[in-house]
Amino acid sequence: MEAQIEALLELRNLTTVFPLKRGVVQAVTGVDLTLGRGEILGLVGESGCGKSVTMLSILRLVPYPGQTVAHGVVFEGRDLLKLPPGEMRKVRGRDIAMIFQDPMSTLNPVFSIGEQIGESMRIHGLLDGVGLRLPWPFDRSSRRAERERVLQMLAEVGIPAPAEASRRYPHEYSGGMQQRALIAIALSCEPKVLLADEPTTALDVTVQAQIMDLLNRINRERGTSIILVTHDLGLAAEFCQNIAVMYAGRIVEKGATDKVTEDPRHPYTHGLLACIPRIRGERKKLDPIPGAVPDLINLPPGCAFHPRCSFARQECLGHDIPLVEVEPGRVVRCILYTETR
Repeated sequence: MEAQIEALLELRNLTTVFPLKRGVVQAVTGVDLTLGRGEILGLVGESGCGKSVTMLSILRLVPYPGQTVAHGVVFEGRDLLKLPPGEMRKVRGRDIAMIFQDPMSTLNPVFSIGEQIGESMRIHGLLDGVGLRLPWPFDRSSRRAERERVLQMLAEVGIPAPAEASRRYPHEYSGGMQQRALIAIALSCEPKVLLADEPTTALDVTVQAQIMDLLNRINRERGTSIILVTHDLGLAAEFCQNIAVMYAGRIVEKGATDKVTEDPRHPYTHGLLACIPRIRGERKKLDPIPGAVPDLINLPPGCAFHPRCSFARQECLGHDIPLVEVEPGRVVRCILYTETR
């Protein structure tokens, strides 16, 4: 019997919309997820399916005119959606940190990397017990403690010559080094949860492996819980204990990684796996999923995947398909399983 993992972060029927002139974009609809302490959870799906908006909703960083309308983001027993702005700022960065998708547009080009890492620690007053607080300026001992901590973080994420690297600006870093710098900023306050939004985007295969090994080591040595957002189901299968597959703003399948990858139940999950090239075994032609993610303003009635699904039938239309537990810890949103209940 598997041991129960203590829940650290829970999304309860999370819904985020963007009211526009031509209609309401249903970016995230009724998402339920649980992240355990020390767990790496993969959130997988095509571009435009709502993964990044889900992460931004957790931190209440959804850009205008986006609105998170229901129901709860519970972290250590507190609903983050109900916290006053001042209390939420204390959580953001200190308890829950995020690695954004594009490091070049996230890092500030006019400040050195060392200054950007130090800023996060100054705001949250975490410098090895120095108890630094705003406003500036700081005394000499505080600055020394900040510098030592910055160099420690740069070394920890594998950036060589930390003293020299801390004085460099983002444009002087390669793509992989920029991503490491973002990870150093996210880890500087020792968060309990790390939201990694496509952390290997636009990186070559070797650097991708280095970044993922770094995140794996952070999880193993610090016990940091991680949500890994990716469109690559193969990448998630290698590093995550559990996987949630997302399509058109909804979770369509979730469960233990080995069960989801070895025996996919939802046609969309099956399609994602069929798109992964394989080096070993029988050579097969890649079978891409036809069509594209639907317009989130004009979602088709019933199952949003049915226009692209080879198993589609008339029963898929006209009503929402619920998540069905097909085995303990494994749920699927598909008419094939609602009929068997």
